[in-house]
Amino acid sequence: MTNDLRPTTKTYKHLFFDLDHTLWDFDKNSEATLRQLYREYELDKRGIPDFDEMYKVYVVHNDRLWERYRNGFIKREELRWKRMWHMLLDFKVADTSLAHEISTAYLEILPTQTLLVPHAKELLDHCKGRYEMHLITNGFETTQRLKLQYSGIARYFTHLITSEKSNSMKPHRDIFDFALNISKAEAEHSIMIGDAIDIDILGAINAGWDTAYYNPHNVPHNRKPTYEVKHLEELMGIF
Repeated sequence: MTNDLRPTTKTYKHLFFDLDHTLWDFDKNSEATLRQLYREYELDKRGIPDFDEMYKVYVVHNDRLWERYRNGFIKREELRWKRMWHMLLDFKVADTSLAHEISTAYLEILPTQTLLVPHAKELLDHCKGRYEMHLITNGFETTQRLKLQYSGIARYFTHLITSEKSNSMKPHRDIFDFALNISKAEAEHSIMIGDAIDIDILGAINAGWDTAYYNPHNVPHNRKPTYEVKHLEELMGIF
């Protein structure tokens, strides 16, 4: 871990943030959404007696399918409904229509959730007016814009760069080059802040950027980010 968090002598002009898990608390918001759907669809009466167990199963399938999506093996729509379908199948609920219904409802409710990662708002307030701030996300355009709107942080960012808009995806370099182009930034004056070491951080390193790895769970790794922090407020000592 990079422990020297004194203000950098390097002049950053553009801060590029990841959204999910870095600023917007995806895990808590997703869990709250699924908990609501568990009640509304009375899944306890359909063969899924325990929500916590269902949620664990969902996370496994969601992570696996997102990896397949990032690698180009499945399309967006397949990712969206099949994570629900596989989750239901694990409890022997073989109902494709229900999987589609839950998927649609999930995507409608999820972006209206408002929980942010601890100290995300304080960090954004600290940086506002001192840097141009942008987002680089593999999430879907409409969904991500709704998250920003409902959580009240849209006003902090100049550009939202999504995989849809850029026709690329972290960790591929194209999305980082697209971000520089659209924001009229230069790599030497830019830094990527994100929680995914092999997606946000490795991608930015390969594009020639500085990086700040937000690692709240102390995940071991062998990458070399410019900075590494466990809490977002530590970044205020850098910027």
